[in-house]
Amino acid sequence: MSLKAQLEAIIYAAETPITLEQMTALVKESVVAEGVSDEAEIKSRVRSCLVELVGEYGSPDHGIEIREVAGGYRMSTKPEQHEVVRAFAKSLKPPIRLSLPALETLAVIAYKQPVTVPEINDIRGVDSGGVIGTLLDRKLITTGGRKQVIGRPILYKTTKEFLMRFGLKDVNELPSMEEFEKLVAESFQAELIPAENAAGEAQSLASEEARGSVESEPVSEPSGETVHEAEKAG
Repeated sequence: MSLKAQLEAIIYAAETPITLEQMTALVKESVVAEGVSDEAEIKSRVRSCLVELVGEYGSPDHGIEIREVAGGYRMSTKPEQHEVVRAFAKSLKPPIRLSLPALETLAVIAYKQPVTVPEINDIRGVDSGGVIGTLLDRKLITTGGRKQVIGRPILYKTTKEFLMRFGLKDVNELPSMEEFEKLVAESFQAELIPAENAAGEAQSLASEEARGSVESEPVSEPSGETVHEAEKAG
């Protein structure tokens, strides 16, 4: 089997983005069998084949592509195929839902991380304790230690799952706020549910167009118990 075919199979089978180093370790024996023993040369060959593979999948004849996401490589559908794939996904299972307060809180954490709950509350103008629990449950955020101030509040940051969900290599690839809102609407299949009184919040990060298209069905956010338990664990 060719090196390129092996890399293709590995990336396809991987449930999460796989790094160049991981792939090199997996195919090392095959490359050595071809007479290459230098570590740098082995890695160079793997990288070269990977570049060719990415280029081939970039052809319009393919509906999927190989992208560098969250520090590794993974296969994903091309943007122009999102509508048909979204329709297929919706036919299989209920979409993931986030309330507008949860979306706003996620945006604050993404752009201000690491950040504490009091800091998030100051930015949003409302208590964010309940929605923090939702985002933790969705594995979109995680704790990142404690801030060295009085009370040592927990710091929150986005996760690898967050990068995978939005197709980002790292947080440095975060787009403008307007583009981020569009990504969120697409990723969560535009199933954003406004919570009660959300329209009265001081700083809404969702666009008016997004607000006009969301469902009016209310959703009950989880209590602050999840956050309380996280603080105990921290």
